[in-house]
Amino acid sequence: MIKLVKNNFELIFWVAALTSLAFTNPTQTHFVLCPLRLMGFTWCPGCGLGHSIAFLLHGDVKALLHAHWIGIPALLILMHRIVVLFRRAIKAQQPVDENAAFSPTANRRLPI
Repeated sequence: MIKLVKNNFELIFWVAALTSLAFTNPTQTHFVLCPLRLMGFTWCPGCGLGHSIAFLLHGDVKALLHAHWIGIPALLILMHRIVVLFRRAIKAQQPVDENAAFSPTANRRLPI
């Protein structure tokens, strides 16, 4: 179990992060992890990104654009990363066929 979590930590982290954003209420204030805001700066290029992704996951596009417009590409990038990591995890679970390197279809595999 520990090996499974250790080998797939990034996949588990991103899925847990997006799941928690989907179930949180983005209109409520919460604890801030932004180091710039914690140092007293009022502007940060990344602040509002979590709220915008949460608004997008709740289907509120107007509030998403008000919070941070980069939420749409950020969510697409995170979802792509999750798919890539999931495919890699599935591929790592499959047994290695030593004769596959000599088969005619061996070079047709697409990289993940």
